[in-house]
Amino acid sequence: MLRALLLSAAVLAAAPVLAQDADRAQTLADIKGELGQLQTNIDGLRQQLKASGAAGLQQAGGSSALERMDSMELALSHLTDRVEELENRINRVVADGTNRIGDLEYRVCEMEDGCDISTLGKTKPLGGGDAAGATPSVTAPAPDSSPGPDLAVNEKADFEAGKKAFEQGDFASAADLLKTFKETYPGSPLMGDAMFYRGQALKKQGDTAGAARAWLDGFSSDPKGKRAGDNLLNLGKALGELGQTNEACTTLGQVGTRFPGSSAAMEAQTARQSLGCQ
Repeated sequence: MLRALLLSAAVLAAAPVLAQDADRAQTLADIKGELGQLQTNIDGLRQQLKASGAAGLQQAGGSSALERMDSMELALSHLTDRVEELENRINRVVADGTNRIGDLEYRVCEMEDGCDISTLGKTKPLGGGDAAGATPSVTAPAPDSSPGPDLAVNEKADFEAGKKAFEQGDFASAADLLKTFKETYPGSPLMGDAMFYRGQALKKQGDTAGAARAWLDGFSSDPKGKRAGDNLLNLGKALGELGQTNEACTTLGQVGTRFPGSSAAMEAQTARQSLGCQ
């Protein structure tokens, strides 16, 4: 039993390595549950040793066995504290980020012609999950053995049509095609790119508020994607042009925080200086 318990502790210590298994998706709640189960196992083993008397304790290794269990209990306590701290930190980040996105959606809607604030609904939490503070799954990325994300039939073709129209200077068609793309393929892995080009097309037509909405949608749909920094940068610059200086400064500041060292972060810093951000 003691060997099994020590093996369990070793497995727990190797959790970061085991997390590389793409078939093993865990939430922090799962990890907390396993820590609790391991604590129960230690408690049960301690009771068994005490019940076995001096002979049983001596066979298990004497007083050193109890000392090792005390050490493992202390380590488990520290691990549990760290997991709870991480869970609280993630929940705070998700809540803050979701509130910021919701506030931006509200403000951008105020500036858009024909946008009904009552139809905005509840902002989707960053990272997915339920709005009631559910912690996102802690899942290691699977090795990328495919040429790209799975796409619906015609999804890539429809995106490329909108992108091509933009590149050819047909900005009105590009904006319309990419709007249709958004409505047809919600949750598409191409949404960040699609909304980036839609925002650019609308900006070329002088619709800065509409462009801001597109870039906000693009960032919200994929806050860690390859276009996330560009979408957030353009959103911040558009807010500045629309006179929303405080929101623009905050948004541009987030570019450097989220994407340090990127070209978007450097451009965001220049834009902040132009706006006189503190």
